[in-house]
Amino acid sequence: MSTSGDGASDLALFCFRLTLAVVFVMHAWNHVFGGGRIEGTARWFESLGMRPGRLHAWTASLTEFGAGVLIGLGLLTPLASAAAIAVMGVALVTTHLRNGFFIFRPSEGYEYVLVLAVCAATLAGLGPGRWSLDELAEPSIGGWGRLAVAVGLGVCGAAAQLVVFWRPGTAAGSGA
Repeated sequence: MSTSGDGASDLALFCFRLTLAVVFVMHAWNHVFGGGRIEGTARWFESLGMRPGRLHAWTASLTEFGAGVLIGLGLLTPLASAAAIAVMGVALVTTHLRNGFFIFRPSEGYEYVLVLAVCAATLAGLGPGRWSLDELAEPSIGGWGRLAVAVGLGVCGAAAQLVVFWRPGTAAGSGA
């Protein structure tokens, strides 16, 4: 998708995709290899009520990594965006929503995960641009269709994971 003949929108979409990709890949990397490594991430997920913590630590990390790589390549963009939206949706509900808007507040507000989810939805709606692998495949689904797929699957995926696995009343140390 190019709205100008000079390639500026293609460059902008490419930079947008790469920035979003790096954020998701690095976030996954940090979950697995940073700080407390995957074991620490699993303990943290357990404390949030995501049971079993180890399963969700790996699921979130692999989803972020896979979505990041696909977004960076501009490959299967609506599905990659849906995965990013789903992971950010779960993070929004389990961690950030109760802390208010601003991320710099204690316990981190939701502005960061909201921006990432909206960026993923925006990418799905705009498409990955001419400098992408999706462009080579010439997908037949239009802008509204890509947006609907990404947001629909992302929201439904997050909701399903929360309904099946989130048990905040049974989080470690909650006394329940």
